[in-house]
Amino acid sequence: MKAEEVRAMSDEELQGKLMELKKEQFNLRFQQASGQLENTARIRQVRRDIARIKTEQTARRKQRQAEKAGA
Repeated sequence: MKAEEVRAMSDEELQGKLMELKKEQFNLRFQQASGQLENTARIRQVRRDIARIKTEQTARRKQRQAEKAGA
């Protein structure tokens, strides 16, 4: 997932995607612990996608606060 794709999503879509990625991360951890994980790079991809979404959510929250303070 690219940053441009994250910016194009609505707040609800971001929240849904975040929950989906967290579930996937949980399952990947279990697979790794049990030795069933084949694609170890996926853990890193998921972690970074989660960070991208959280960064965008924080930026939007700060922007709303700035607009509210300025209005």
